[in-house]
Amino acid sequence: MPETDPSATDPLSHAFAAARRAAAEGEVPVGAAVVRDGVVLAVAHNRPRALRDPTAHAEILAIRAACQALDDERLSGCDLYVTLEPCAMCAAAIAFARIRRLYFSAADPKGGAVENGPRFFNQPTCHHSPEVYGGFREAEAAGLLRDFFAERRLP
Repeated sequence: MPETDPSATDPLSHAFAAARRAAAEGEVPVGAAVVRDGVVLAVAHNRPRALRDPTAHAEILAIRAACQALDDERLSGCDLYVTLEPCAMCAAAIAFARIRRLYFSAADPKGGAVENGPRFFNQPTCHHSPEVYGGFREAEAAGLLRDFFAERRLP
């Protein structure tokens, strides 16, 4: 189910609020927001544990909700804001949804697939590549992730 934070002033603030909700629920703190023409269509956070669904990443849930909101399987003209570089599964969903622009906060050298790993959008088999912009509020996103995992590794 998509979420919104009416006090947020920009799409990335929505994504960060969702990431904090994920952490509070024991999920990896990643949040995403889909926007078109300045209107936030959907906001979601990671929920694979809660939904018992390995595909329930923030990006996938936000894309699904935005498609429902627009009653369309394509999100042409939409931008996706996410707090962590998308993995290969999410990059594929972004391409299939025809997202116009992708904005992300922290790079993910281990699991990312946009600027790291397979660099999904650079593959010849990728039929749609969004404009990609990374590094927005990177330290904040990295801090959320670092704190989340540090809590779980305590003796």
